[in-house]
This record gives sequence, C-alpha cells and structure tokens, in this order.
Amino acid sequence: MTTFTLPLPLALPRRTVVGIAALAAVVALWSSFALSTRALEGAGLTLADAAIVRFAVPAIVLSPWIPRTFRTLRAERPAVLALVLLAGLPHFVLFAWGAHLTSAALTGLLVPGTVPLFVAGLLFLFARRTVSRRRLLALAAIVAGVVTSALFIGGPSGPGGIVVLLAAGLVWAAYTLGVARSRLDPIAVIVVVSVTSVASALLLAVTGVLPSALLAGTAGLGTVGAYALVQGVGTGLLSTVCYVVAVKNLGSSVPAAAGALSPVLTAVLAVPLLGETLGLGLGLALALIVTGVAVFALAPATAAAPGAEL
Repeated sequence: MTTFTLPLPLALPRRTVVGIAALAAVVALWSSFALSTRALEGAGLTLADAAIVRFAVPAIVLSPWIPRTFRTLRAERPAVLALVLLAGLPHFVLFAWGAHLTSAALTGLLVPGTVPLFVAGLLFLFARRTVSRRRLLALAAIVAGVVTSALFIGGPSGPGGIVVLLAAGLVWAAYTLGVARSRLDPIAVIVVVSVTSVASALLLAVTGVLPSALLAGTAGLGTVGAYALVQGVGTGLLSTVCYVVAVKNLGSSVPAAAGALSPVLTAVLAVPLLGETLGLGLGLALALIVTGVAVFALAPATAAAPGAEL
C-alpha cells in the first residue's frame, strides 16, 4: 500500500517559538491590564492604590531575589537602567490617567498601537537605524489607524486624553529599547521596576500627594484581592516576564509591533464587561492597526546585516 505524506513547513527555531508563545501571553495580559485600569474608578480604588497593589505583589513574591538584583545593578549602565525604570510608575500613571480620560478601547488601542512607531523613531534618532520600505508602509497603516481612532472614537477629554496615551506609548517604547540593551535577566527587571515603583507610590500616598483608599482604610478587601490577581500577578509578574522573554528572543521591533494586537481583544471584551460599543470608527482603526502589525512583523527589518537589531 502506497502512502503519501504532505510536505511540512520548516520547523521554527526554538528561540522563535518561545518568543511567539511569550507574545501571545503578552497580548492577553495587556488586554486585561487595559480593561482593569479603565474599571478602576468603579472599583473604589485610587491611582495610588492601584500602583501600590500593582507593584507590591511582584515585589513581595520576588523578595528573595532583591539582594541579588541590586548587586547586579552595579554592572548596569545608568542610562539603560533609567530606561528600564520607565516601565514602572511613570508608565503606569500615564496609562491610568489616559484610561480615566478616554475609553478602554481607545486606551488599549493607542498605547500598544503607537509603540512600534516610537521604537522606529527612537532607533532612527539615536542609532540612525532605518526600516525597510514594507515596514514603512506597515507603520503608515498603524498611523492611519491611530488617527482614525482619534477622529472617530475620541473621549470625554478630547485631545488631552489622546496626548496622555501617546506619551504612555513613547515611554513604553523607550523601555523596550532599554530592555533590549540591558544586562538584567527578566526576574531582575521585574524586581528593580517593582521595588522602586511601590516605594515611590507609597511615598506619594503617605505624603498626601496622591489620595489613597488603602491608607484610609476604605478600600474593599475583595476589590483589592481581585486587582492584586489581575494587575499584580497577571501584569506585574507574568506579562513582564513574557515581554522580556519576547524581546530577548525576537528583538525589540516585533514584540513592540505585535503588542498592538491587544486592542482587538480589549475592544471585544469591553463590550460585555464595560458596556462599550464597537462602532465603525473603532472597527476601521482596528483593521488598519492589525494589518500594519502583521505586515511589520513579517517584513524584513532593514537592509543591515542579520543580528544587528537591538
């Protein structure tokens, strides 16, 4: 009996498989981050409370690694460390502020959607790194999607909320490049970001710069526990590990671009969870950004030699 076998595609390198799996987890976890941050006000927690819970959980869980991490910081370059720390309280405050001023769909769309643009721009400004023509077209599609979202979705704050979310995207892009250049492993990145951020958030709350329901004793334990699970464990631990793993295995550009896929999941889940609607403007913006992300990820990065990516 004659048997026939279909030709199988070439097996992907292990680094690529690990990177893709990490990116898939990042997309899901970032979506939960956008949704839970948008629902912050209804949960009875303040911005300071959310930051404390978000960063205290990974800081406590990984406390045995704190001495080792701070010893390794001696070998890290100060400029790179500063970029890594942007992922902590600076990005969280901008993200939460933008979420307060707009919608979950727009928050989930603008922040990850603009990261590839800012990464490409920063690489060009500081490393004179250009991108291929196909990636330029992909970035143009992402820009069109961002503009569409701003024009047709909007929010109660008008352009103010959009500017805040764009700033959050720029901060995350800088962090992405910092991680790519950093000598720190994923655990060390989480430890240094979490410890410095929870300390800063507690200082702001104790001094009264930011109000805190936790310190006032008015925060519900159930709400704090749920938020600790979603933000502390999900975003604080798992998403950070997965993102660092993705950057280490795939470089900085592809993870930054693939992260823009999370708005699709965010927009869909925001309908039943937060009562938001999927309009024509949002659908068009999502289509443009997803198309841009797909083209960007599949297109060659530059004409430079392989392995040159940060």
